[in-house]
Amino acid sequence: MPDALIALGLSLKVALWASGLDLLLGTALGYALARWRFPGRELLDALLTLPLVLPPTVLGYYLLVLVGRKGWLGAWLFETFGVRLIFTWQGATLAAALVAFPLVLKAARSAFEQVDPQLEQAGRVLGLSEWAVFCRVSLPLAWRGILAGLLLAFARALGEFGATLMVAGSIPGQTQTLSIAIYEAVQAGQDATAQLLVWITSLSCVAVLVAASRLAPPSRERA
Repeated sequence: MPDALIALGLSLKVALWASGLDLLLGTALGYALARWRFPGRELLDALLTLPLVLPPTVLGYYLLVLVGRKGWLGAWLFETFGVRLIFTWQGATLAAALVAFPLVLKAARSAFEQVDPQLEQAGRVLGLSEWAVFCRVSLPLAWRGILAGLLLAFARALGEFGATLMVAGSIPGQTQTLSIAIYEAVQAGQDATAQLLVWITSLSCVAVLVAASRLAPPSRERA
């Protein structure tokens, strides 16, 4: 039981940080894709959505190439700041954030596209800056959809396995999240532990999905 609680705590920590990163980047990029028209817009959207369809192991490989000790970003971080992401909970957070990112991006873009542009234009006519229009008009009208996507991203990050295993490994108490702990328990023949972890993960994800469904914007009925 203590090991299960440690794995649960680490998973929640990773999922919370990953969701926070996705919220900031996903909301900003979702707004940009919903409101701005520029060459390559749909190509950028497709590239940002790739983590949703690529196998997690492929994403893990890309992260290893990018932030590994020999990767250009990983080598720079280590030489400049002494920061190492491989086999750390921060690396697990990065992997989870990458995998779950499209869920926030798609939800944010859809939510902002449902905001009436005339309301934003009215704010500009009243003298509001673009930042004020975003904070006082666009975001308050889109927050339910964004939050629903954020909860889905949190659930996805909570259950991330493939990319996390490649980037962070399976170090008990340090990088062994719930999904990895389940895998290790099954491999070791510890069925009782595996069942407990499965129930914890399943119940947590169900609770998040129910909350997300309640926050999703209501569908508009046709007259």
